[in-house]
Amino acid sequence: MNRGMNMQVSVPSLTKGVKWLVIICVAVWFVAQVLLEMFFKIPFSSWFNLVPAQVLFEYKIWQLFTYQFLHSPTQISHIVFNLLMLWFLGSELEQKWGTRRFIRFYLVNGVAAAIIYVFGMALYAAMTGAQVGLIVPVVGASGALFAVMVAYGFVFGERMIYFFMLFPMKAKYFVGLLAFIQVASLITSTVAGGEVAYLAHLGGLISGFVYLKAFEVIERRNLEKRTKRKTGNLRLVVNNDKQDSKDPKYWN
Repeated sequence: MNRGMNMQVSVPSLTKGVKWLVIICVAVWFVAQVLLEMFFKIPFSSWFNLVPAQVLFEYKIWQLFTYQFLHSPTQISHIVFNLLMLWFLGSELEQKWGTRRFIRFYLVNGVAAAIIYVFGMALYAAMTGAQVGLIVPVVGASGALFAVMVAYGFVFGERMIYFFMLFPMKAKYFVGLLAFIQVASLITSTVAGGEVAYLAHLGGLISGFVYLKAFEVIERRNLEKRTKRKTGNLRLVVNNDKQDSKDPKYWN
Protein backbone atom coordinates (compact mmCIF):
# COMPACT_ATOMS: atom_id res chain seq x y z
CA MET A 1 0.00 0.00 0.00
CA ASN A 2 1.36 3.39 -0.98
CA ARG A 3 0.93 6.27 1.41
CA GLY A 4 1.32 9.76 0.11
CA MET A 5 3.30 12.09 2.31
CA ASN A 6 1.94 15.63 2.57
CA MET A 7 4.65 18.11 3.45
CA GLN A 8 3.19 21.34 4.78
CA VAL A 9 5.41 24.39 5.05
CA SER A 10 4.13 26.92 7.56
CA VAL A 11 5.12 30.52 7.04
CA PRO A 12 5.33 32.45 10.32
CA SER A 13 3.51 35.73 10.65
CA LEU A 14 5.56 38.91 10.44
CA THR A 15 5.90 39.96 14.07
CA LYS A 16 6.24 43.55 15.29
CA GLY A 17 9.97 43.58 16.06
CA VAL A 18 10.96 41.68 12.92
CA LYS A 19 8.75 43.95 10.81
CA TRP A 20 10.51 47.09 12.09
CA LEU A 21 13.95 45.56 11.56
CA VAL A 22 12.97 44.70 7.98
CA ILE A 23 11.61 48.21 7.37
CA ILE A 24 14.78 49.85 8.72
CA CYS A 25 17.10 47.61 6.68
CA VAL A 26 15.12 48.14 3.45
CA ALA A 27 14.90 51.91 4.01
CA VAL A 28 18.64 52.21 4.70
CA TRP A 29 19.48 50.04 1.69
CA PHE A 30 17.22 51.80 -0.81
CA VAL A 31 17.28 55.42 0.34
CA ALA A 32 20.83 55.72 1.68
CA GLN A 33 22.83 53.14 -0.25
CA VAL A 34 21.05 52.99 -3.61
CA LEU A 35 19.74 56.54 -4.03
CA LEU A 36 22.11 58.73 -2.03
CA GLU A 37 25.25 56.70 -2.60
CA MET A 38 24.93 55.25 -6.08
CA PHE A 39 23.08 58.13 -7.75
CA PHE A 40 24.10 61.20 -5.74
CA LYS A 41 27.60 59.94 -4.85
CA ILE A 42 27.19 60.61 -1.11
CA PRO A 43 29.60 58.19 0.66
CA PHE A 44 27.06 56.86 3.13
CA SER A 45 28.50 53.35 3.48
CA SER A 46 32.00 54.61 4.19
CA TRP A 47 30.68 56.31 7.33
CA PHE A 48 28.60 53.46 8.69
CA ASN A 49 30.04 50.14 7.44
CA LEU A 50 32.44 48.15 9.63
CA VAL A 51 36.14 48.71 8.95
CA PRO A 52 38.28 47.22 11.76
CA ALA A 53 41.11 49.73 11.30
CA GLN A 54 38.71 52.65 11.61
CA VAL A 55 37.20 51.21 14.79
CA LEU A 56 40.59 50.51 16.37
CA PHE A 57 42.61 53.55 15.28
CA GLU A 58 40.05 56.23 14.39
CA TYR A 59 37.62 55.29 17.18
CA LYS A 60 34.57 55.02 14.93
CA ILE A 61 32.85 52.88 17.53
CA TRP A 62 29.39 53.42 16.06
CA GLN A 63 30.35 51.14 13.17
CA LEU A 64 30.06 48.15 15.51
CA PHE A 65 26.32 48.87 15.59
CA THR A 66 25.47 50.51 12.26
CA TYR A 67 27.07 47.95 9.90
CA GLN A 68 24.28 45.43 10.54
CA PHE A 69 21.69 47.69 8.86
CA LEU A 70 23.69 48.03 5.63
CA HIS A 71 23.79 45.54 2.74
CA SER A 72 25.38 45.28 -0.67
CA PRO A 73 23.87 47.99 -2.91
CA THR A 74 24.58 46.00 -6.07
CA GLN A 75 23.70 42.41 -5.04
CA ILE A 76 20.03 42.44 -4.11
CA SER A 77 20.22 38.77 -3.10
CA HIS A 78 22.30 39.81 -0.08
CA ILE A 79 19.49 41.78 1.58
CA VAL A 80 16.72 39.48 0.29
CA PHE A 81 18.15 36.29 1.79
CA ASN A 82 19.13 38.00 5.04
CA LEU A 83 15.67 39.45 5.58
CA LEU A 84 13.93 36.21 4.61
CA MET A 85 16.01 34.41 7.23
CA LEU A 86 15.15 37.11 9.76
CA TRP A 87 11.46 36.67 8.97
CA PHE A 88 11.33 32.86 9.05
CA LEU A 89 13.50 32.32 12.14
CA GLY A 90 13.16 35.59 14.00
CA SER A 91 9.37 35.79 13.97
CA GLU A 92 9.01 32.47 15.76
CA LEU A 93 11.59 33.47 18.36
CA GLU A 94 9.85 36.79 18.91
CA GLN A 95 6.53 35.00 19.41
CA LYS A 96 8.21 32.77 21.99
CA TRP A 97 10.28 35.43 23.79
CA GLY A 98 8.38 38.66 23.27
CA THR A 99 9.45 41.68 21.23
CA ARG A 100 11.70 43.37 23.80
CA ARG A 101 13.78 40.29 24.56
CA PHE A 102 14.13 39.36 20.88
CA ILE A 103 15.22 42.86 19.78
CA ARG A 104 17.74 43.02 22.62
CA PHE A 105 19.14 39.62 21.65
CA TYR A 106 19.37 40.59 17.98
CA LEU A 107 21.10 43.94 18.46
CA VAL A 108 23.47 42.83 21.24
CA ASN A 109 24.69 39.88 19.21
CA GLY A 110 25.07 42.00 16.09
CA VAL A 111 27.47 44.22 18.06
CA ALA A 112 29.18 41.23 19.71
CA ALA A 113 29.79 39.58 16.33
CA ALA A 114 31.38 42.83 15.12
CA ILE A 115 33.64 43.00 18.18
CA ILE A 116 34.80 39.42 17.63
CA TYR A 117 35.44 40.20 13.96
CA VAL A 118 37.44 43.38 14.69
CA PHE A 119 39.68 41.79 17.29
CA GLY A 120 40.05 38.65 15.18
CA MET A 121 41.30 40.73 12.27
CA ALA A 122 43.61 42.67 14.59
CA LEU A 123 45.04 39.46 16.02
CA TYR A 124 45.58 38.02 12.55
CA ALA A 125 47.33 41.21 11.41
CA ALA A 126 49.58 41.19 14.49
CA MET A 127 50.54 37.54 13.94
CA THR A 128 51.06 37.58 10.18
CA GLY A 129 51.67 41.22 9.26
CA ALA A 130 48.84 41.06 6.69
CA GLN A 131 46.73 44.23 6.89
CA VAL A 132 44.01 43.44 4.36
CA GLY A 133 41.53 42.21 6.98
CA LEU A 134 41.76 45.52 8.79
CA ILE A 135 40.77 47.67 5.82
CA VAL A 136 38.11 45.59 4.04
CA PRO A 137 34.64 46.95 4.94
CA VAL A 138 31.91 44.63 6.24
CA VAL A 139 28.16 45.14 5.89
CA GLY A 140 25.11 42.99 6.57
CA ALA A 141 22.95 41.50 9.29
CA SER A 142 24.55 38.05 9.10
CA GLY A 143 26.34 38.31 12.46
CA ALA A 144 23.06 38.89 14.28
CA LEU A 145 21.28 36.34 12.10
CA PHE A 146 23.73 33.56 12.92
CA ALA A 147 23.07 34.28 16.59
CA VAL A 148 19.35 34.00 15.80
CA MET A 149 20.07 30.59 14.21
CA VAL A 150 21.75 29.43 17.42
CA ALA A 151 18.77 30.60 19.45
CA TYR A 152 16.40 28.82 17.07
CA GLY A 153 18.39 25.63 17.56
CA PHE A 154 18.14 26.04 21.33
CA VAL A 155 14.44 26.82 21.47
CA PHE A 156 13.16 24.64 18.62
CA GLY A 157 15.95 22.06 18.60
CA GLU A 158 13.74 19.04 17.90
CA ARG A 159 11.89 20.64 15.02
CA MET A 160 12.54 19.14 11.59
CA ILE A 161 13.77 21.54 8.93
CA TYR A 162 14.94 20.93 5.37
CA PHE A 163 18.55 21.63 4.49
CA PHE A 164 18.68 22.96 0.90
CA MET A 165 14.92 22.34 0.90
CA LEU A 166 15.65 18.60 0.44
CA PHE A 167 17.34 16.96 3.41
CA PRO A 168 15.35 16.75 6.68
CA MET A 169 17.25 17.26 9.93
CA LYS A 170 16.58 18.53 13.41
CA ALA A 171 17.15 22.24 13.93
CA LYS A 172 19.89 21.67 16.53
CA TYR A 173 21.88 19.57 14.07
CA PHE A 174 21.32 22.14 11.34
CA VAL A 175 22.89 24.82 13.56
CA GLY A 176 25.84 22.54 14.28
CA LEU A 177 26.31 21.93 10.56
CA LEU A 178 26.26 25.68 9.89
CA ALA A 179 28.91 26.23 12.56
CA PHE A 180 31.12 23.57 10.95
CA ILE A 181 30.66 25.13 7.50
CA GLN A 182 31.65 28.57 8.80
CA VAL A 183 34.78 27.23 10.52
CA ALA A 184 35.78 25.24 7.43
CA SER A 185 35.13 28.21 5.15
CA LEU A 186 37.17 30.50 7.38
CA ILE A 187 40.11 28.08 7.43
CA THR A 188 40.09 27.47 3.68
CA SER A 189 39.49 31.07 2.55
CA THR A 190 41.60 34.18 2.70
CA VAL A 191 41.49 36.25 5.86
CA ALA A 192 38.96 38.65 4.35
CA GLY A 193 36.86 35.70 3.20
CA GLY A 194 36.48 36.89 -0.38
CA GLU A 195 33.06 38.55 -0.46
CA VAL A 196 31.89 36.78 2.71
CA ALA A 197 33.04 37.69 6.21
CA TYR A 198 33.05 34.18 7.66
CA LEU A 199 34.61 35.37 10.92
CA ALA A 200 31.62 37.70 11.48
CA HIS A 201 29.28 34.73 10.93
CA LEU A 202 31.29 32.64 13.37
CA GLY A 203 31.29 35.58 15.78
CA GLY A 204 27.49 35.58 15.70
CA LEU A 205 27.39 31.86 16.43
CA ILE A 206 29.79 32.25 19.36
CA SER A 207 28.14 35.33 20.83
CA GLY A 208 24.66 33.84 20.47
CA PHE A 209 25.73 30.69 22.30
CA VAL A 210 27.43 32.66 25.11
CA TYR A 211 24.44 34.99 25.43
CA LEU A 212 21.97 32.11 25.78
CA LYS A 213 24.12 30.26 28.31
CA ALA A 214 24.63 33.44 30.36
CA PHE A 215 20.90 34.12 30.24
CA GLU A 216 20.20 30.60 31.51
CA VAL A 217 22.58 31.10 34.46
CA ILE A 218 21.07 34.48 35.34
CA GLU A 219 17.53 33.13 35.12
CA ARG A 220 18.43 30.14 37.30
CA ARG A 221 19.98 32.38 39.95
CA ASN A 222 17.02 34.73 39.91
CA LEU A 223 14.67 31.77 40.31
CA GLU A 224 16.72 30.48 43.25
CA LYS A 225 16.61 33.92 44.90
CA ARG A 226 12.85 34.17 44.46
CA THR A 227 12.41 30.68 45.84
CA LYS A 228 14.57 31.47 48.87
CA ARG A 229 12.62 34.65 49.54
CA LYS A 230 9.35 32.76 49.47
CA THR A 231 10.48 29.80 51.54
CA GLY A 232 12.34 32.10 53.95
CA ASN A 233 9.00 33.57 55.03
CA LEU A 234 7.50 30.18 55.76
CA ARG A 235 7.42 28.96 59.35
CA LEU A 236 6.29 25.67 60.76
CA VAL A 237 3.38 26.04 63.17
CA VAL A 238 2.34 22.98 65.12
CA ASN A 239 -0.92 23.12 66.98
CA ASN A 240 -0.17 21.19 70.16
CA ASP A 241 -3.35 22.26 71.91
CA LYS A 242 -5.67 20.09 69.86
CA GLN A 243 -5.09 16.41 70.26
CA ASP A 244 -6.65 15.57 66.91
CA SER A 245 -4.18 17.72 64.99
CA LYS A 246 -1.97 15.19 63.30
CA ASP A 247 -0.30 17.20 60.56
CA PRO A 248 1.73 20.42 60.92
CA LYS A 249 0.60 23.45 58.98
CA TYR A 250 2.74 25.83 56.91
CA TRP A 251 1.93 29.50 57.02
CA ASN A 252 3.25 32.20 54.76
